[in-house]
Amino acid sequence: MESHDDHEHSLAADLTAMLNLNSDRRQTLRWLLAGASALPVLGCGGGSGSSDSTTSTTSTATTTTPTTGTTTTTGTTTTTTTGSCSVIPEETGGPYPADGTNSNSSGVVNVLTQSGVVRSDIRSSFGSASGTAAGVPLTIKLQIVNANNNCAALANAAVYLWHCDRDGNYSLYSSGVTNQNYLRGVQEADSNGNITFTTIYPGCYSGRVPHVHFEVYPTLAKASSASNRIKTSQFTFPVATSQAVYATTGYSASVTNLAAISFATDNIFSDGYSLQMATITGNATDGYVATLTVAVSG
Repeated sequence: MESHDDHEHSLAADLTAMLNLNSDRRQTLRWLLAGASALPVLGCGGGSGSSDSTTSTTSTATTTTPTTGTTTTTGTTTTTTTGSCSVIPEETGGPYPADGTNSNSSGVVNVLTQSGVVRSDIRSSFGSASGTAAGVPLTIKLQIVNANNNCAALANAAVYLWHCDRDGNYSLYSSGVTNQNYLRGVQEADSNGNITFTTIYPGCYSGRVPHVHFEVYPTLAKASSASNRIKTSQFTFPVATSQAVYATTGYSASVTNLAAISFATDNIFSDGYSLQMATITGNATDGYVATLTVAVSG
């Protein structure tokens, strides 16, 4: 198996790719992260009915990527608390979203407009592509709630979700899997705001802790254009769970990469991740279930 250090999507490559996006996308990539005052993982209390809002901010920071000399300024983080919910932080979706906002080696790609993208099981490629991503089974259960309506379920919202495979590669972008579109899919929430995806546990590539990307849309009909998204964010997993997964066959590159990164040094989660930490049940033999309540300003 190819060493992960040879992959083009290290942290330095991620930053370079993001800086090459168009000006509108760069504005989006200000990486608004969770503030120090973020509430516990579920983000919703008992429904006090309060309509008061509070906002906390943290200062900007400038970092330089050693391998490229690229300097990146992280914008001010804002965490908004509305009623009894804390809205999940806005995060970058790039550089591998495939939602029409950027390009791969062949040009602009948008899976949101492709037949077959609306599915629950995202392990296999769809349409004219073929191939299935191997790995430890993972069921992702999200509940989308409306922070502007006392954390009520956001019925009929839609989520586009994507992540890397067990080798740390992103379909449509990474060398060797540009002809695949697996580990990407769209689902519509039920009347309780619940959405379920069947997938595999993502690998850990150099410079990032294991994570999953997602975009929230007000309806399934509006999920065909990234301009309609109301939230772009990411969530992550407990370190102990990742270590257990990476001890299994096929994840060997992730062992070294995970040991070299922490939440404190991750460029997305370093200033807080309590609203973005999934609750995990299961085991590496039978698979895991990851659960997260996602509060948005619906």
